[in-house]
Amino acid sequence: MTAAGPEPFGRRLTAAMDRYGPLCVGIDPHTSLLARWGLPEDASGVREFSLRTVEALTGVVGVVKPQAAFFEQFGSAGVAALEETVAACRAAGLVCVVDAKRGDIGSTMAGYAQAFVGKDSALAGDAVTVTPYLGFGSLDPLIADARSTGRGVFVLALTSNPEGAQVQHARDRDGMSVAAQIAASAAAANADELAAGEPLGSVGLVVGATVGSAPRDLGMDLAAVGGPMLAPGLGAQGAGITEIRSVFAGAERAVLPSSSREILSAGPDRENLADAARRVQAGLQDLRGGRCDQQL
Repeated sequence: MTAAGPEPFGRRLTAAMDRYGPLCVGIDPHTSLLARWGLPEDASGVREFSLRTVEALTGVVGVVKPQAAFFEQFGSAGVAALEETVAACRAAGLVCVVDAKRGDIGSTMAGYAQAFVGKDSALAGDAVTVTPYLGFGSLDPLIADARSTGRGVFVLALTSNPEGAQVQHARDRDGMSVAAQIAASAAAANADELAAGEPLGSVGLVVGATVGSAPRDLGMDLAAVGGPMLAPGLGAQGAGITEIRSVFAGAERAVLPSSSREILSAGPDRENLADAARRVQAGLQDLRGGRCDQQL
């Protein structure tokens, strides 16, 4: 195992998944959910929604994923609410993936790195989502900073939106798809950590749980990546355990299925939220051998 520095993200994430199960709950304060919860459509409503969700899910799941856009739409007050949500996750012991999907080059990418994986940044959770479509190498500053602070990076690789195929399914002159190139680059980025004995590398992928046979069709070797697989699309978007097993065959223990509306619609009652998360979590235990430490 890696001896010096902060505990690597892959190790901490594995421990959380082993303890609670693989479910990641998206903290997505949609307008419709704010209304359902009786909250105002402003930064104060987003703040209250998110902090209630964190409180309800503490001790029930190991991972949450606040969607930055729902906070940023309300300007500085919304960003402050996101910072408070990240801090609440940290205090509760929840692994927090900030879904920001940032991507740029050079000093701009370095700025995003300081914001979302920097040691002292209030916006930095335990990991951040990023986009690689300015070239995987453009992510190097952020990946390096993430490793130095014990944080993780989830790279968009194969998404379920129809528009994504225009880029992700494209092939180079040798016939290798863009999605397969991203997976191979992530595998290379994780090689040193895996060689040092870490259970997962710090660089994961975002692969939609509803993409069907696309990973195989595009030549992606998800099992070889060696990092976590954030899999949006569980529940309301149509994916269940069968679809997840099919998409991630060979990499099931690395999968972090993400669900939002199916769970959040059970609110605002905290116990109802917790019960909804428990039900979804229970349906995913087979991905990790049929049990988690929380059930022992």
